[in-house]
Amino acid sequence: MTKRIGGSRRKTRHKMSKNVRDKGKISLVRYLQDFKTGDKVCLNADPSVHEGLYHSRFHGKVGTVMAKRGKCFEVKILDVKMPKLLTVHPVHLKRL
Repeated sequence: MTKRIGGSRRKTRHKMSKNVRDKGKISLVRYLQDFKTGDKVCLNADPSVHEGLYHSRFHGKVGTVMAKRGKCFEVKILDVKMPKLLTVHPVHLKRL
């Protein structure tokens, strides 16, 4: 059996890169934002923050906040028909 080559950020050169105008320090408002249970959020990765970053296949998906876990939030999304629970840092979440 062959070993899989690459990690979770493999083949994400453009998806996990920032626009030139967006580079620099992150806004504290975005870093410390708070969500309530049941809020609808969009998964929008900030590639400069590596903590609480989900897999790239979920980029752009819409989910529901289920609970808070430490600094992060548990977000329930539908991957085709299968419900999945992701633990995501608030920097990577955008309120709808």
